[in-house]
Order: sequence, then C-alpha cells, then structure tokens
Amino acid sequence: MTEEQNNFIPYEMALQIVGNVIEEEHLRDPNRRILTVYDKNGKEICWYDAEEVLSEVNGPDLESRKLAAVDLIMHQIPEWAVDDLLAILEKKEA
Repeated sequence: MTEEQNNFIPYEMALQIVGNVIEEEHLRDPNRRILTVYDKNGKEICWYDAEEVLSEVNGPDLESRKLAAVDLIMHQIPEWAVDDLLAILEKKEA
C-alpha cells in the first residue's frame, strides 16, 4: 500500500463487499506475491503486498497467519477502491 492517507471502510461494510482474498503472483515481478481483494461478483478491488501483510500478523503456522492477514486486510479496505460499490449499497439502503 502507498504511504498516502487512506480512509478505510468499516469492517462490517467490508464483509458485505469482499468476496475473496487470493494470494497471486505479481504481474510484473514473478518473485513477488500479492493478496488480491475481489468483490462478491469477482471484480478486483485492490491488492496488497503479501510479504508486507504477513509480516504484520502472528500465528502458530502459515495457515493461521494467512487467516490473520485476511482479517487485517478486511479492516484496511480503502474507500477509494470501493466508491462504486458503496454507492450501490447506499441506494439499496435508501
């Protein structure tokens, strides 16, 4: 993620929007892994550097750390990445 100031959506809203977080190979750097966030329709929302995120979480094994990484990401979905989805949710609630 960049050093810019980001506003994050609430965790509860992320639960409504995010469909999956998948570890993938970086498009331009085959030695780098990313965690790509997809909405419930399979559209890419944003991505995070996997090594960076995994270094921020703890767990007894890799699987536990991956689950903790997803939880961390769910708390850090930037508003700019889901502006269009937020507008749809607001219309549904109105």
